[in-house]
Amino acid sequence: MPDQIEIQPTGPLRASIRPPGSKSITNRALVCAALSEGPSILTGALDSEDTGVMVAALQHLGLEVAHDPDASTIKVIGTGGELPNERADLNIANSGTTIRFLTAMLAACRGDFRLDGIARMRERPIADLLMALNQLGGSATSENSDGCPPVLIAANGLRGGIATIRGNISSQFLSGLLMAAPYSRQSAVIKVDGELVSKPYVTMTLGVMAAFGIDVRTSSLDEFVLPSARYKGSNYDIEPDASAASYFWGAAAVTGGTVAVEGLHRNALQGDVTFCDCLARMGCEVDYAENYIKVTGSSLRGITIDMNAISDTAQTLAVVALFADGPTTITGVAHIRHKETDRIGDLARELRKLGAKVVEFEDGMTITPQPLQTAMIDTYNDHRMAMSFAIAGLKSPGVVINDPNCTRKTYPHFFDDLDRLAS
Repeated sequence: MPDQIEIQPTGPLRASIRPPGSKSITNRALVCAALSEGPSILTGALDSEDTGVMVAALQHLGLEVAHDPDASTIKVIGTGGELPNERADLNIANSGTTIRFLTAMLAACRGDFRLDGIARMRERPIADLLMALNQLGGSATSENSDGCPPVLIAANGLRGGIATIRGNISSQFLSGLLMAAPYSRQSAVIKVDGELVSKPYVTMTLGVMAAFGIDVRTSSLDEFVLPSARYKGSNYDIEPDASAASYFWGAAAVTGGTVAVEGLHRNALQGDVTFCDCLARMGCEVDYAENYIKVTGSSLRGITIDMNAISDTAQTLAVVALFADGPTTITGVAHIRHKETDRIGDLARELRKLGAKVVEFEDGMTITPQPLQTAMIDTYNDHRMAMSFAIAGLKSPGVVINDPNCTRKTYPHFFDDLDRLAS
């Protein structure tokens, strides 16, 4: 792929597409399968940089993991929490899910491990997860004592008991804890301090755990009771990625076209399907069917929306907002400043390049559309920046995406699929 791609404007889209499997579900299922007793087969699995990092790390730990990208399947021979290799130095690149999930998983096993990644990874906080694991009897520390990776784990299993974790930093911390805690010697109780961000992702975690045989007791997602138990190998089918689907629904919105995303429905495991409700509020027509969700664009109006629960789609909505009548205000997403890039500050900077008036605040922004202008969009090694801003180029000429290859993190063939949709 070239270093830059200029997006070509198109008329109203009329298309359907099935995006690749969910990164979030794939990496959760890989952890549960690795810890399981016996073999698992994951179908519809995503082939991307993030899932590749997870697969490579599990293989480096001595687990038998066979990935067939052409068939979208991954076979994992679980070892019940007894790792073949009890010493490993793992390169996690820039995969936040991988370092958070593996840190928790490895603390529940035995051995000495080090997890590190690229420079940006060394800036991403992980102290809350380390403290919670240590409350359960683990031994996990920040190598540089700054609360960020590299992470060192001197693992002798988890004792269990009670752990408390802040809810406003990253739901992935809680998800990692939930998946690892059943391997404690005693039952565990995990309490959430404060409001939990991205709640649908925790619900997703509980769904994947249940598919591998472990049910978690919880009443309101602020306290979780986990038995001391073991996952069982499973044949598990992975949904298409709803976060990736948001770009195609957004494309329908800005071009005034119709795009159906196959394989998803209103009650999908991924909360990001409710992004379509945001588009409906902006004036789009949404059709929820048994095996697809279809969006038809219309005249768009600005809205005020709390996107805390579906923060991975905040960038998508911000770009759609460029084509609305009136300002759009996005709130509740302060935690996305600590993702692959600062997804508030850097997003605002690139929106302004296109001519928008943007007022940034700690947990979001207000976007007031102005006549759009040509721009070269920097992507900050963030796949969601590249895919979101590509939508703008379908309607407005002269939008150039720098470093389109960053989409390999979750959707290596995104620009091929976008081109096919528009042709």
